[in-house]
Amino acid sequence: MPKLYCNMNRRNFLRNSSLTGLSLTALAGASCHSTSDKNASVDTAAAAVIAPTEFLLNEATIDVLQQKMQQGVYTSRSITELYLKRIEQIDKAGPGLHAVIEVNPDALAIADQLDKERKAGTLRGPMHGIPVLVKDNIDTGDKMMTTAGSLALVGHRAAQDAFIIAQLRKAGAVLLGKTNLSEWANFRSTRSTSGWSSRGRQTKCPYILDRNPSGSSAGSGSATSANLCTVAIGTETDGSVVSPSSVNGLVGIKPTIGLLSRRGIIPISATQDTAGPMARTVRDAAILLGALTGVDQKDPVTKGSVGHSSSDYTKFLDLKGLNGKRIGIEKSYLKGHEGVVALYNSAIATLKGQGANVIEVELMKDINPLGKDEFIVLQYEFKDGLDRYLAAVSGAGLPKNLADIIAFNKLHADTVMPYFQQETLESSQAMGGLKSNIYKSALRRSTSARGYIDRMMKEHQLDAICSPTNGLACCIDLINGDYDTGFSFSSPAAMAGYPHITVPMGTVHGLPAGFSFIAGPYSEPTLLGMAYCFEQATMKRVGPGFVSDVLM
Repeated sequence: MPKLYCNMNRRNFLRNSSLTGLSLTALAGASCHSTSDKNASVDTAAAAVIAPTEFLLNEATIDVLQQKMQQGVYTSRSITELYLKRIEQIDKAGPGLHAVIEVNPDALAIADQLDKERKAGTLRGPMHGIPVLVKDNIDTGDKMMTTAGSLALVGHRAAQDAFIIAQLRKAGAVLLGKTNLSEWANFRSTRSTSGWSSRGRQTKCPYILDRNPSGSSAGSGSATSANLCTVAIGTETDGSVVSPSSVNGLVGIKPTIGLLSRRGIIPISATQDTAGPMARTVRDAAILLGALTGVDQKDPVTKGSVGHSSSDYTKFLDLKGLNGKRIGIEKSYLKGHEGVVALYNSAIATLKGQGANVIEVELMKDINPLGKDEFIVLQYEFKDGLDRYLAAVSGAGLPKNLADIIAFNKLHADTVMPYFQQETLESSQAMGGLKSNIYKSALRRSTSARGYIDRMMKEHQLDAICSPTNGLACCIDLINGDYDTGFSFSSPAAMAGYPHITVPMGTVHGLPAGFSFIAGPYSEPTLLGMAYCFEQATMKRVGPGFVSDVLM
């Protein structure tokens, strides 16, 4: 859930807080094995694409699959079978993405039942028969485990579905499997490698395989981009939906806190946690979002969504969604990596071309200093929330609290902690209860992000604030961990609890980058209209090439 910092500034944030269709030439420049010798030739054998990009359902949308099922060309079973075969060929073998941590043994049975319903004339909605992958920190009351990628929770099968999974089943989706993630949603160590878990090992970026797919929803990002599913669900505390969406060329939606229930999701922060859709198009993301909404009496924060939610967000998609809108542009990110800045300037030109009025603003100068307070809040809430979650876990030998997790990791350090440790778990365990004045003060400062956003939008009469989502995918480095790539726009909306949508804005040396839209609470309809307009005007989604080990 916390943001990936090989594309953001997580490394500095955690360390400081705890202490107080692409050319091989272009791809070669992006390889983690590149040398400084610009005159060296490309090793074309090493640069070979090792997995076919051709796939019968390549880039298939929900609408297309529904049309094909209605015509009798496909059934939900045949679609599910194709994705399961794709997972076996691309994820387990081939490039070995390690994006899917477990497939659902009941997936075909679910698909068969939904096909029977369709044949009988019953259609639950646009998700009927559509295969979905779910992040492995979300409870599914079935034969699949929920482990947050941790060997400590192997054997844990939830007694019931998370609320959003129950909603997904009602909508007629096929639960295809669980996705790998940064262990404990990237809240284990200050030197972690995003996309690595002791249970699932290292997830890879499908564009260039020695690049990191970001996290913590690494598997959901990599799998959706690689067409291992139609759509997927990720979770976010700060950046964990939007960052892997950006890095993997996807649309990602981090909803307003309270739009989706968090019950049945392994928690980090009651203040900032949410699930969110990850898809290849804005329309598919909007369809999935609508299927997940609903008031959950056991998650009181969802009561705030009454009158603000919808079961159909596609009605807000608008080809003229930017016309007449006033958009704030994060000024500080007009400098940085020249490739990302060039994409940013092109995106700004698109906003203007679609009739938007653009105003330069500086939000990050106010938000960045709040990072230390955010980390304090997350540590306190992680301990409190995880202890509550684990106390309800049944099963012999399974941990009952955070202290048990820490003890398990120490006992099995050779397999659980071969590359990085658990100092974030330990610092969280050292925290007191939520009545602590230190916690309350930090929470007050962290959530002041709402005021900064609200005042800026009111002062400039803005409809949204936009920015590059984050930098380009960093190299997988299990020894040193993630590193900062210069851009990070997840924190404002994350700390405020406000919605955030990222849309592909192009590629640099074969690596995608996303363009972010944020605004006030429950502004998903407006943001979706703008994001859809931007997407349709640019069409910057490019599928991955699975390029391996490019050398210069």
